Amino acid sequence: MPRTASSTPRGRAVRAAAAFAVLVALAGYVAAQYVTGHQGSPRCTVRASGGGDGRTYEMSPEQAANAATISAVGTTRGMPERAVTIALATALQESALRNIEHGDRDSLGLFQQRPSQGWGTPAEILDPVHASGEFYRHLAEVPGYSRLPLTVAAQRVQKSGFPQAYAKHEPDATLLSAALTGRAPATLTCSPPTATAAGPGDAAEVRADLVRAFGRGVLPATGTAGAASAGTVSVPVPATTEAGGGASRRGWELAHWAVARASTLRIDRVSYAGRVWTPDTGWRTERKDSGTTTVRMRLAQ
Repeated sequence: MPRTASSTPRGRAVRAAAAFAVLVALAGYVAAQYVTGHQGSPRCTVRASGGGDGRTYEMSPEQAANAATISAVGTTRGMPERAVTIALATALQESALRNIEHGDRDSLGLFQQRPSQGWGTPAEILDPVHASGEFYRHLAEVPGYSRLPLTVAAQRVQKSGFPQAYAKHEPDATLLSAALTGRAPATLTCSPPTATAAGPGDAAEVRADLVRAFGRGVLPATGTAGAASAGTVSVPVPATTEAGGGASRRGWELAHWAVARASTLRIDRVSYAGRVWTPDTGWRTERKDSGTTTVRMRLAQ
């Protein structure tokens, strides 16, 4: 077999050259990371509460912001955590939590809703608050939706051609909804944005987004929220008699919303219930407990 014998050294040489090229490229990438200090794209991570089974779910700041809006609209409508889980699993399947401007036929947005089917105008459907509200409105009309399997409940709203596809997202949606509804404190964090951040934050913009997501009742009627100090938005957590520590849960819902929206709204510090979040450190315990009556958001300067 002379042909085989003579071709083997050439084959080995080609493979060796290819491997060397890969190593050189990898070394260049590592060197660039070291020199620039770049740690990769900003990411947000939600983890199981109390350690749990060690499960985590990672997403981009855009996805986290959309998930926080979906959750806020649901709880503001009085929907239970199960409804938020169903909505998040649906959006994970339909758009991967991205507000996309295309889809099957005329489908658009987080839930791939269709203007031709009465979900709203294209502009309305591309508004995450409107799209989420429409999803919950239809879900609330499904009898016993909270007791149905997630795939069945989601399909009653979506009428998808692939209803079983929602099932694979239920574990991640459950993890997300526990954090975003405030049931699992300090379980959502986001990494620092890139060095080219979009400048200082705007308190008026933060308050406007709060009202859009949670309704006017989220801020005091006097309109003085956010005046605790320059560059800080303070949101009072209303007292409640809800079983299971409602005040704390509401506070953590607002705190996690702020973390998820931090990149968009240029929030660089969130504090609540003796815990502080910053992009560099994540959640940490403060030496002095800040109480459980106010969520404070400090804006980038």
